[in-house]
Amino acid sequence: MDNKESMLAKANQPAVEAMKLHPFYKGKIEVVPKVCIRDLSDFAIWYTPGVAKPCLDIRDHPEMVYEHTNKANTVAVVSDGTRVLGLGDIGPAAGLPVMEGKALLFKYLGGVDVFPLMLDTKDPDKIIETVLLLQPCLGGVNLEDISQPKCFKVLDELREKATIPVWHDDQQGTATVTVAGFINALRIVNKKIQDVKVAMIGAGASNYRIAKLLMAAGVTPTNIVMTDTKGILYKDREDRKELQEKYKEKWDICVNTNGGNLRGGIPEAMKGADAVIALSTPGPGIIKKEWVKTMTPGAIVFACANPTPEIWPWEAKEAGAMVVATGRSDFPNQVNNSLGFPGIFRGTLDVQAKTITDEMCIAAAMELAQLAVDRGLDENHLLPTMDDWEVFPREAMAVGLKAIEQGIARKILSKDQIYKSAVAKISRARGLTRTMMDTGYIQIPNKYVIMGD
Repeated sequence: MDNKESMLAKANQPAVEAMKLHPFYKGKIEVVPKVCIRDLSDFAIWYTPGVAKPCLDIRDHPEMVYEHTNKANTVAVVSDGTRVLGLGDIGPAAGLPVMEGKALLFKYLGGVDVFPLMLDTKDPDKIIETVLLLQPCLGGVNLEDISQPKCFKVLDELREKATIPVWHDDQQGTATVTVAGFINALRIVNKKIQDVKVAMIGAGASNYRIAKLLMAAGVTPTNIVMTDTKGILYKDREDRKELQEKYKEKWDICVNTNGGNLRGGIPEAMKGADAVIALSTPGPGIIKKEWVKTMTPGAIVFACANPTPEIWPWEAKEAGAMVVATGRSDFPNQVNNSLGFPGIFRGTLDVQAKTITDEMCIAAAMELAQLAVDRGLDENHLLPTMDDWEVFPREAMAVGLKAIEQGIARKILSKDQIYKSAVAKISRARGLTRTMMDTGYIQIPNKYVIMGD
């Protein structure tokens, strides 16, 4: 087996093992008690009659719900299954394994208790109504895998109407981590953020929010060129009326980017670009080697489609790219929202922020980028990995401090208090997992289960 065949086999291995281990465990999360149960008489404290007193305290002092319950650490991952991991509209039941995985990452990496809620509706108004009705028991909501354009409506209305933080991870989470990686990629190729030309392949929710956050971080808007399935976005496109009426976010890109009024498709967008950021159709072959060759020296290629990047990393390197990143953990330079949302929500929840602002996302991106610098930045280590334990409490600290600075935090904590709180909660979650593995309450699959023997 040559090197390329070996890399392809490695890339396919997670899917093979997933088909063995998902039915082995029959789900990735469960509910376990948080309180002591010394004997059955303790139920008189946790349930009737003792529980009446905390209930009355919350009635008289609504803010005490954060003290008497787990609301402050409870998040719902809400999805309708209409845009799941690049697989498209596979439905709410088929999307459940993804949301359970999300809940697992939230707990292990961020110490956040999460419930996956798959909604059997495609109506954005019903999604909005459901989330608003669930607010009393939630500290926050993570929207996930909802198709556009309704994902924009759902996020915007919930951010306006909800009293708890609501964010769309496919937009804000992906954008945060991508901006962090982009900042460090520019450090490696020694280019200034305000000067670089950026081709963006795909005009979905992720790339739209990445574009907006890149602009907030310093990229010159007119230096961005974005493509959708019909080609480059520009303000004189034949379908501009449809964009204005149905896809206002795309129209926003048409109006505010592409200063050179470029026309064409992906090859034209990439020609002369310093960087390409792709979150489009799963590949490979969506981006071709010959197009990478037309980019400037020291080219940056972020091929982040799931589950397969638009171009294999080794092909991009062969074509002359200096820095290559994907959304996968089995290649160098994973640019994936898993590096963002656990720490961002940890900080948001710990200061009881009312929302998650773009400024909080930028603060997280800057902290994430700086941690990679602290660890030793190079072309194959663009960002820290999920194995780097300090990622999440440092992000939490940055996010919590920014929320306090913006005046949207219900709890005012010091930098040290936010950091220590995050460390304690994340340590507890990881310790629980290790203890259950050590005691056998979480079974360790043997090689025969994985191999299927």
